[in-house]
Amino acid sequence: MDGRVLPVLLGITGHPPKTYRIPVPDPAGGPPTVLVYRRVPRGQGRVGLTHRWKYAYDPEGAPARRLNWPWSKPAATPPGKRDDADG
Repeated sequence: MDGRVLPVLLGITGHPPKTYRIPVPDPAGGPPTVLVYRRVPRGQGRVGLTHRWKYAYDPEGAPARRLNWPWSKPAATPPGKRDDADG
């Protein structure tokens, strides 16, 4: 990052987002490089709950996880396992 302070938008729960993607323009005019930062706990409070967060650089820039709702179907059946529809 270049020292600018970016506003952090809070979600409906009052927490900052888990992932920040910051596009950095290419000086040669090519496609921008995207830097990925993940939210990590800064430390624990008095009761053991996390009150503060910081963002750590994620060099791999792994894609965001898919939401895991209890009623969601898995993306695919793992190899070697039968699907319930197979009988």
